[in-house]
Parts: sequence; C-alpha cells; structure tokens
Amino acid sequence: MNRLKIISGHLCPGGSSSELRRDLRSSETGSAVGGSGEEVVVVHGRRTAIGKAKRGGFKDATPDELLSAVMSAVLRDVGLDPDRLGDICVGNVLQPGAGALMARVAHFLSGFPETVPVYTVNRQCSSGLQALLNIAGTIRSGTIDLGLACGVESMSLRAMNDPGDLSPDLTENQKARDCIVPMGITSENVAERFGVSRDKQDSFALSSQMKAAQAQNSGRFDSEIVPVTVRFLDDGGAERQVTVSKDEGVRPGTTLAGLSKLRPAFKPDGSTTAGNSSQVSDGAAAVLLGRRSAVEALGLPVLGVLRASAVMGVPPDVMGIGPALAIPAALQQAGLTLDDIDVFEINEAFASQVVFCVEKLGIPPEKVNPNGGAIALGHPLGCTGVRQVVTLLNELQRRGRRAFGVVSMCIGTGMGAAAVFEYPGP
Repeated sequence: MNRLKIISGHLCPGGSSSELRRDLRSSETGSAVGGSGEEVVVVHGRRTAIGKAKRGGFKDATPDELLSAVMSAVLRDVGLDPDRLGDICVGNVLQPGAGALMARVAHFLSGFPETVPVYTVNRQCSSGLQALLNIAGTIRSGTIDLGLACGVESMSLRAMNDPGDLSPDLTENQKARDCIVPMGITSENVAERFGVSRDKQDSFALSSQMKAAQAQNSGRFDSEIVPVTVRFLDDGGAERQVTVSKDEGVRPGTTLAGLSKLRPAFKPDGSTTAGNSSQVSDGAAAVLLGRRSAVEALGLPVLGVLRASAVMGVPPDVMGIGPALAIPAALQQAGLTLDDIDVFEINEAFASQVVFCVEKLGIPPEKVNPNGGAIALGHPLGCTGVRQVVTLLNELQRRGRRAFGVVSMCIGTGMGAAAVFEYPGP
C-alpha cells in the first residue's frame, strides 16, 4: 500500500509535489516520518585530512593510528562513553583480512572497552558507506541502539596490485575476466562507449580542484577534520613528528591548459590522465549512528537521518557507471526524485564516469560535489564513503534549512552504491 501511494504521488498531478514525496519518503526505508523514535540518525562525524600516498604527511602512519584518531574524536566531541556503543564496523580494502586485526588494535588504542565488538567490511570503494549501512541495519533490527561506522585506508603502506588467489578458469568467463580489468581501463571504456570527451573530463577535473580550493581556503572543511600528529621519516631517514590538518591533494593553481598537457595514464591514445582521475591517498573517517529514541534520551544531537540506500550491479568493464543505476534506485526507496535532492556527493574515481553519470541522470552540475571531490581531495578507498557522508551533512547543515543529499560511488568489479540522507533543519 505504501508503495502504491508513492507511485500515485509520482503519477497524479495533485500528489506530485516535492512535499508529498518527502512525506512519503520513509515508507520504503523502515523509518517512519515525523520524528519517529525508530529512525536511524547520524549524530556526528569527523575525518582526518586526506594525505598524499607515498609522499604526504601520513606516508609513515599506520591505519590503526588514523582510525583511532577519528573514533576517539567523534565520541569525545559529543561526550559519549564508548561502552554505550553496541557495535563498530570499519570499511577497509587493502589491509589483510579487510583490516580485522588493525580495527581491533585501533579500538584499544582509542581506549574503548573490550566488551564493545568491532568488525570490518570490504566492498571496495563503497566499504565506508557499507560500514554505515551495516550499522544502520543492526540498529533497525533492534539489536543495538548506537553504533560507530568508520572507514580507513593507507595507500602508502598497501598497494592495489594483488588480486588474491583466483581460479585460472576465470579466463574462460568474460564477466569474470572483466573483474580484473585495471580500473584505469574501465575509465577509458566508459569514455569511449559513452562519448565522454577529454575536454569534458579535464573541465570537470578543473571544477573539482577550484571548488575544493575555495572550500579549503574558506575553512569549510575545518569542522570536519581532526588534526592528527604522526611520525614522519624524511628522505634521509630522520624521524620527526608532523601534524596533518589540511587535505594535501588540493591544487589551486590547476588550469585547463595544464590539464590538457598531461599524457594519458593507461593507454597511449586514451583520455584518462593523472589530472582527471582520483588521487591515491591516506585517511580515515567515522560517524556515530543511533536509533532516534536512544539518541534523544541521551541528549545527543541529530545531524542527519538515513532515508534509503541501494547497491546495484553493472558490467565490470564499465564499473564507473554504477552511480547512474544506484542513485535512482535509492531515490525510489526514499520516495524522492532527483529534483528533491539539494546536494549529490558522487565519488570522483574518474572524471569520465562522473561526467557520464551526471549527464545520464540529468543532475544539475551545481548540485554535484560543491566542495570538490576525489580528483582534488583524494580517494583513500575504505575511507571515502564515510568521508563523503561527513562532508555532505556538514554542507547541508551550513545551508541552514531542511535539505536532502545523496552519497554515491562506483565499485570495482562492477557495482554502484548510493544512500539518501536528510538534514532535518536547525
């Protein structure tokens, strides 16, 4: 019945307004509207600055150190005792076993009690968002009232060049074989098959850099970032302490002329370059989630409400198109349309795939990554999904009114993920 109401709201002139859709949005998500005590809400979130892998401030920092910094900061900011957490989920891609040992070490480095459990999840570039959705699902099931969702990656200390142990039979199956196509080639495939020109890719990359530079210079990221002091080895091997408090990948001097001079990075006649691709990075992020009734009983703030989510499969060799399928699916779950969304945080794995997704869906460019994205900020794989949520909800809060936002990303091996959030207003 609720699904019929949503569909009729889209079809009937009298029920197609944004307000009607917004009133119906939560019937698909397991959350009721009107401040229901069963809603899953985001209380607070923090992130580290994003460091340049191999040469930035975090190049010698271990992921447990980065993770501990954000886990501790989130609870400290809101004055919550860690023993109130029902569970912790950490997204990670490159650490052995998806970082299960690393996460528990970070847990204890944060001073959390042994009675609080922790586990990890690896859904590649959406691992951080998947951690959030896992905690949200556990809250919805009634198992816990509060949980911490995190993401972390050190691309300085771990590389992406080990596919693991795979059957030789994969060569006999086209789709299986496509799962090991290099990510840069999947970007070239998107550009070629869907006609995304080099000029469009470079223009998008320039826009990302300019927006990120403006956001950084105006202090928009300051409330998100936890300054982290770590050890740093210089070229001579001498060790010193450095504090990293600003995203290192932002290049305010970027020009279209400069981008156009860069050589293709993955094939001689290609259009994907180092300048219009995401940066290899280090970083961590964490968000505190809870059942609204429990959050309100503890006097904690509500930064956002999780309204819906979706994960969709796509052909592995054009994995970058994933958001073009996942975003509509998540919006349908929420009972919303593209027009209802104020901000889209779409991970910029490659400019080719973001340009395709934005054009395919008809999203106004001004709504996409208003503070820049991974081309400028960087893409620490397991961290990115949580980092996007933190950035999105802070941006919606700055706007000072009730608003809706979407977080989305493509996923290696051929998937896309998306989640819809509401900022309820001041």
